[in-house]
Amino acid sequence: MEKSNQLVVVTGGTKGIGRAIIDSFAKEGYDIATCSRNEDDLQTTKAEVQKDHEISIHTLKADLGMKSEALAFISFVKGIEKEVCALVNNTGLFVPAPIHEEEEGLLETMINTNLYSAYHLCRGFIPEMKARHSGHIFNICSVASIKAYPTGGSYSISKFAMYGLTKGLREELKTHGVKVTAILPGATQTSSWEGEEVEEGQLMKPEDVAELVWTSFHLGSRSVVEDIVVRPQLGDI
Repeated sequence: MEKSNQLVVVTGGTKGIGRAIIDSFAKEGYDIATCSRNEDDLQTTKAEVQKDHEISIHTLKADLGMKSEALAFISFVKGIEKEVCALVNNTGLFVPAPIHEEEEGLLETMINTNLYSAYHLCRGFIPEMKARHSGHIFNICSVASIKAYPTGGSYSISKFAMYGLTKGLREELKTHGVKVTAILPGATQTSSWEGEEVEEGQLMKPEDVAELVWTSFHLGSRSVVEDIVVRPQLGDI
């Protein structure tokens, strides 16, 4: 199918890894649908992407940590009436704290944002992918999905669960032609690290993570990259 008839859905696409992924697909001619909680960021992203690439980008202000808004975004994307060839579940929230000291209610917030958002979107788009016998789901997990650390708290809990969701989907969808990939990045230069005393060389570039997503997407139909663990050259912070 022509790229003009295909759509790549990237949640949380205005900054960091999400924005880099949008750019990597847009430069290859794929139309984009994305969302964010900030309308100004969405409009800035839309203007910049359309200036640099001859594609269409569809945006909706939505907080995917709320089920009603996640379902609204699914309806919005379906209204575009294009084949969703890739779904990148990138929406996430990072608040470091030990489990026994973190703010009350943080676990629920983390699960809603980091896990349930992906759960709802997968359920929304998988039926059409199965019917076509094609499609690729990328879940942006974290090295915190496989390695606990002292201040990981509810963030790590939610990311362990996200990795479990990804593994379950892989087993369910492998005979239906739908690929599922877990991306597990270490410390990356995103807004999560703003205000922290971290040297730039300790953080990966979002564009490197995006390149791995694009390369995995571009493989032939007989192969799938199940997991990608990528860390800064200097190791975990």
